[in-house]
Amino acid sequence: MPTDKRMLPSTPLLRLGTSAWSNPSWEGVFYPVGAKASDYLGFYAQKFDCVEIDNSFYRVPSAAMVQKWAADTPSHFLFAAKVPRIITHDKVMQDCGEDVRQFLKSISGLGNKLGPLLLQFPYFNKQVFSSRQGFFRKLKQFLPQLPEEFRWALEIRNKAWICAEFLDLLREHKVSFTLIDQSWMPPIQQLFGKQPLETADFVYIRWLGDRKGIEEITTSWDRVVVDRKVDLQNWVRPVQSFLGKGLHVYGFFNNHYAGHAPASLEMFRSLLQDSDQC
Repeated sequence: MPTDKRMLPSTPLLRLGTSAWSNPSWEGVFYPVGAKASDYLGFYAQKFDCVEIDNSFYRVPSAAMVQKWAADTPSHFLFAAKVPRIITHDKVMQDCGEDVRQFLKSISGLGNKLGPLLLQFPYFNKQVFSSRQGFFRKLKQFLPQLPEEFRWALEIRNKAWICAEFLDLLREHKVSFTLIDQSWMPPIQQLFGKQPLETADFVYIRWLGDRKGIEEITTSWDRVVVDRKVDLQNWVRPVQSFLGKGLHVYGFFNNHYAGHAPASLEMFRSLLQDSDQC
């Protein structure tokens, strides 16, 4: 278990990975033909140094599962993990202390391989919160309950709630504001430079895309079907700025971003490298 969320591992500042790794449609283009699903993570870890655990959003992983993840990856590898939806969606931070404890007990089995933990909130309509102040009040009660020995990131999908009050609240508790590239949220070029977006000593980024739109084109995730090069170019300067400030940056690509998450990751890595050489 990490001893202090401010004591980040002495590894490169930038880590890029994908949102989950268990995707059968990657076989033959990312994983070897005939690879067993149980071996996917080991192959994945030969190419990328971090991954976001998606299935922890739906259920707390068993101790045996967590131990296997740790055993299948090299010592420098890091896992980010989604906090279970019972906390963020079902109970919406209310009376969920035991749920948080169970999750942390399980995921701590990753030891030094445990990276940030993501609180992914859904879009809330007026029936849930009549205004952003209602959400902020719950957040003010909830955040102090989070153990400080873990690193936390928080994502919202109500774009009107991104304001100085919200960012200052996260900053007070050293929780990272999660930047997302998603169809109904403000693009990074609208946010970057308007106000400080860094609320912790690391930045958490998720390239999510338009799930509904891309699934009208394909539901097989073995190739890029949407050209996102211009969109990714808009992220180069912000990421370089964060890195220049000495902040760790964790970025994760979803298949729904362009069709094939590993290819999106490699494209962004290439754009960063090209920019560094200019």
